[in-house]
Order: sequence, then structure tokens, then C-alpha cells
Amino acid sequence: MKVFLTGATGFVGSHVARVYADAGAELRLLTRSSSNLASIEGMTAEVVVGDLREPEGLRAAITGCEAVVHVAADYRLWVRDPKSMYAANVDGTRELLRIAREAGVRRAVYTSSVATMGFKKDGTIVNEDSPVSIDDMIGHYKRSKFLGELEAIKAARAGQKVMILNPTTPIGAGDAKPTPTGRIVVDFLNKNFPAYVETGLNLVDVNEVARMHLVALDSGTPGERYILGGENLTLKQILDRMSAITGLPSPTMKVPHAVAMGFAFFDESFTGKLLGKEPRATVEAVRMGKKMMFASSAKAERELGFKVLPVYGALRAAIEWFVEHGYAPASSSNRA
Repeated sequence: MKVFLTGATGFVGSHVARVYADAGAELRLLTRSSSNLASIEGMTAEVVVGDLREPEGLRAAITGCEAVVHVAADYRLWVRDPKSMYAANVDGTRELLRIAREAGVRRAVYTSSVATMGFKKDGTIVNEDSPVSIDDMIGHYKRSKFLGELEAIKAARAGQKVMILNPTTPIGAGDAKPTPTGRIVVDFLNKNFPAYVETGLNLVDVNEVARMHLVALDSGTPGERYILGGENLTLKQILDRMSAITGLPSPTMKVPHAVAMGFAFFDESFTGKLLGKEPRATVEAVRMGKKMMFASSAKAERELGFKVLPVYGALRAAIEWFVEHGYAPASSSNRA
């Protein structure tokens, strides 16, 4: 099977690429000219240089493939120019699927996000049928992923075989950037997490998310969304689990959202707007944190054979990888 895969140099995408490679797929991997290729080093694959914002340049690479697996996304919670994010996450998705359709590619998997779900402040566990609209989307990343997902659904309703996967918050080894979730781990390991806010996430093992990208090609229903999640945990519970793994103390001081918002506003204004650097805290992240992002993966379990795994192993793998690759001192994982 010949597969065109986007996002292979990213965290989730690199794991997806390994799963397909292990299954014997003939891979064409989309990279950008600025991409760090370390995550796909040693992989037998054809590397294609291109950009989702210039989709016509990808037509030759897509032609002749049996499947397109679209994992790539502009995933940032702060961006100076949001137009580039919409160009990649919305326009890029629409045009990639169009070109795949015109090239006769039979199947596609689109990696959306649990961010497109309708979360509540009270910790209600949501699923694919929970009511949601664009008005529920906080910030440009969520809005762009929501609109990109609508493009995938539209293509499926028009007859294209597009399967849609909605990972929650993947965790595990290889988060080189790191993602916003990976930064939580890195900050904890470097003892830069003096306090916490009351919020909740669903953490999922990145390896199981990657496996589903292969399974969904044959077992998924076009146009249907599948939440891929693991354990629903408060931020405090996540920090406590990392403490149990490493022996480092877990913060005990809880900060009100109003205080966190004040710090985020200052950091975004000073670091982001004045210095032109990505702030450590953003207003968007704090606003998102007011909702408990708890979700159910029952549909994926039932229809795809997805496995909800305990998050301990993935957290431990992430910690060990970050320490091994110099993101934190070795002393920060003395129990890992």
C-alpha cells in the first residue's frame, strides 16, 4: 500500500509513520524545507518537500497513492498572525482532500482533535454526539481545527472515503517540539511548576493513537468522528502521577483562574507583543482551562477496537525521553 502522509516530523505523525512502516506500507512523507528530520531518521520512505499552504505543489506526490493520511496541523496556542494557521489547518485540509479525490486516491484519514468537542465547565464527559458549534471554540487553534474538520465531513458527505480521528491529549516519547502538553511535563521536570489551576485533561498514549490511524483506514466509517482518549485526569492528578514517577514534589498551591489570567495577559503582552517570542502562558490557554476536557472513547472502542490504556506508562515514557534528550536534568527522573 502506497501512502501519502503529512506531519511525519511531528509528535503524533512520527508515531503514525512508524506504524505504517512496520505494516509494510510504501510511504511518501510530506516535510517542509525547515523540518527537523530526526524523528523519521532511518525510516524507509520517500521524503517530499512541500507546504500545505501551497497544495497544488503536492499533486505529483499524491498521485499514485492508495491512501492519504493527514496528520499535520499548525498547533500553537499563541500565534502572531492567525492567517497562516487557518491557511494550513482549514484551507490546507480542504485542498489536500480535493487533490486526493481528483487523483483517484481511494481512502483518507484526517487527524482532527478533541478540541472540536463541546466541553463544559462542570466536567461533563463528552462524546461525538455532544452539541457543539463554532461559538464554543476558544482561540484560533480550536476554531481552525473545527473548521478543518467540517471540510473533512463535507468531503465525506460528498462521497469521499474520509475517516476522522479526534485524539485527546497524546503523551509519550518523541515530543520534540514539545507540544503544549509536553511543556507541562518539561516544566515539572525542571521544577518550574510552583502552582496549578483547577482544570482537567484526557491523556492518551500516543502509540495507541498511532495504531488507530492504520486501523481506521479499513474499519472506520467515512464522515464519522472517533474520539481517541485515555484517562480523564485533573491537572493536579497529572502532576501527582509525575511526582510518583520521578520523586519530585507536586505543587500544592492552587491558583484561581483570575490570577492565572492576569499573569497570562502580562506574559502575552510583554513576551509576545513586545519581545516577539512565544509566551509561557497565554490568555487562550487559561480560557480553555476553565473547561474540563473530559471525554469518552466508547465509540472508538466499539467500532475500531481502540484500547483505553492506563496513562502511567506513556507518562513515564515521556519523562524518560525528555531527560534522555536533554530537556531536563537526569536528577529530575531519579525514579524513572
